[in-house]
Amino acid sequence: MQVVKIPSERVPVVIGKKGEVKGNIERRGKVKLDIDYEGEVEISSENSIDEWKAADVVKAIGRGFGPDRAFELFNDEFSLKIIDLKQIFDSDKDITRYKGRVIGHAGKAKRVIEVTSGADLCIYGNTISIIGRLDALGLAESAVNKLLEGSSHAKVYAMLEKGRRKMREEKLWEER
Repeated sequence: MQVVKIPSERVPVVIGKKGEVKGNIERRGKVKLDIDYEGEVEISSENSIDEWKAADVVKAIGRGFGPDRAFELFNDEFSLKIIDLKQIFDSDKDITRYKGRVIGHAGKAKRVIEVTSGADLCIYGNTISIIGRLDALGLAESAVNKLLEGSSHAKVYAMLEKGRRKMREEKLWEER
């Protein structure tokens, strides 16, 4: 059994209207969920891999992703990465400033990272979460980390373009 703690305001999203999201997680993940309204979710299954995948889906929903996007984590090609800004920065002021750098003016930086890498970002609370295929996830995580280290947006965008070209070349090579 695994226990996942999510923000209490995200519990209704995990449950869904008439319990359909919870039912979908249980059915697709082959698990049983026990959810309390303070945000503690117990996940149990005969198979620990099923528990682990379902835990990632619940964590993703808890970190602000919609259920449809989180369900991609049942696919072995997709992964979740959660960056906890409280472990990197000491003050709430720094966390707010760096979340702003990742989001960018009118959401531009976040949008560029998502479009260029192919991964999805969600900035929620004190975390930045990423869902994507492994290559896309690595590229998006590198971009986020560069922004958190203070690199200019222009340098990060150039790095993303270079990474996208490399991913395209590798896919073309694999198709042969």
